[in-house]
Amino acid sequence: MRRLAAVLLLLTLAACGAGTGGGGGGDEVREPWSATPQPKPAITADADTIVLSCDDTGVRVPASPAGLTPAGTFARLDSLTRPHKVEGRIWSDNDERMYVGVVCGARTAEQFATLVARSTLTAYQGKPALRWTTRTGVRSFMWLERPGTAVYIGATPGLADDIRSIAADIAFTA
Repeated sequence: MRRLAAVLLLLTLAACGAGTGGGGGGDEVREPWSATPQPKPAITADADTIVLSCDDTGVRVPASPAGLTPAGTFARLDSLTRPHKVEGRIWSDNDERMYVGVVCGARTAEQFATLVARSTLTAYQGKPALRWTTRTGVRSFMWLERPGTAVYIGATPGLADDIRSIAADIAFTA
């Protein structure tokens, strides 16, 4: 069923041009998508960014998103159906947490669509994306940026509205 959904999503995106997200859910996280994707300017390494990577693809994230305090790293996502290389950072503000990372390994939309059970398949800037809420209440969003590199953003309910702005602040290097 997921494979069919992924194929249908890709065909729909191809027919409509660049993606406009879909999917329902009343209290779910809204997809941080835009109707017209804007190219990201090249970002040079500095003290204001952190680079997370899958092989030769680097993902630059703000060193302190939304004024949050660094709170550690993570190398695993319990929501994944299979083990994958994960590299991520955690930021906090009191009891609220923001997670940003990369998940390495999924090379096709079909592989990506099966990474998280009970997720909603959608699109972000014309790319396949998944959104879900964990058992612990973390709102999660992930998109397949390039073959082999997916970007993950998760937040506790108090920071869930910041997912959209964090996604917009992420840039890529080859």
